[in-house]
Amino acid sequence: MRTPTEDGFHMPAEWEPHAGCLISWPCKEATWCGYFEDAKKAYLEVIRAINRFEPVTVLADPSVALEARKAVGDNITVIEVPLDDSWIRDNGPIYVVRDNHIAMLHFGFNGWGGRFLPFEKDARVPEILSELFRTRRYPVPMVLEGGGICVDGQGTLITTESCTLNRNRNPGLSRDEVEDILKSYLGVRKILWLRQGIYRSMIDGHVDGVAAFVEPGVILHASCEDPQDPNSEVMRTNKELLQTMTDARGRSIEIIDMPMPRLREIEGNRIAPCYTNFYIANGGIVAPIFGDRNDSLALEVLKNAFPEHEVVGVRCEYIGIGGGEVHCITQQIPLGSPVFP
Repeated sequence: MRTPTEDGFHMPAEWEPHAGCLISWPCKEATWCGYFEDAKKAYLEVIRAINRFEPVTVLADPSVALEARKAVGDNITVIEVPLDDSWIRDNGPIYVVRDNHIAMLHFGFNGWGGRFLPFEKDARVPEILSELFRTRRYPVPMVLEGGGICVDGQGTLITTESCTLNRNRNPGLSRDEVEDILKSYLGVRKILWLRQGIYRSMIDGHVDGVAAFVEPGVILHASCEDPQDPNSEVMRTNKELLQTMTDARGRSIEIIDMPMPRLREIEGNRIAPCYTNFYIANGGIVAPIFGDRNDSLALEVLKNAFPEHEVVGVRCEYIGIGGGEVHCITQQIPLGSPVFP
């Protein structure tokens, strides 16, 4: 089978026009450490916020489909899909575009390096959606979560060594082989490697916890000024690396500092909150906030980075208990007509 790059496809930037957004409804109570109902309320607020800007399609395991339909109301589509958990960014399809057409990539998914079981249903989601949406699917010969990468739409991808090169994902692949696959399937020409993501991340440090492109050549990067916080050294190292890098078109990387929340746990349950984990909708930014003193500063940074977008903050600390924020629970569908098969 030909690769997407050979067929003229590439992964677009997240700020490019969308047909809609996918979100999986929470279905695994054990994920939420006693805060299952709080997590569902937070998901619902994210769904409502994004639906102001573009259509949201909710995927729901059959066991919770009725609950999901009652919660979201009649103006949001709910599709029954067998699920293990509710992180569509990581186990769902990654879309690529060619002119006005779209196709899906189906990366392998192994429960974040085998840490979270079971994952077999989640691993099949792109295959199921390919049939439901009648969209061409390209199986990719490596394990990758969508939260582990970010692209600028012009040939540059940013990721972390701690996750994408972790031996619990692709033990048989070298760094060069990983790069070759990413280039062949995502249509990128240059990969920027950060050392790691958030300190002691339960998923090995996805890049969406620490950095995001906001336009070609410009990266929003987490900044930690507290010398007692282990993230301080992590972010300093990553920033120093970025300052030496250029993108696929030879531009030096412009860095916008984004503060990190001070919040680190809820009643003894550790979370890893981050302001870089936002969703770019059509004309809107849906951003995580935490009742933290840095919330207002983070929202202001996003307003300056996206002056043409309305920035909406949604409380996400209870999503954080499960290990992610807004970006982790969403997956954009680019605007375009599906290619099938």
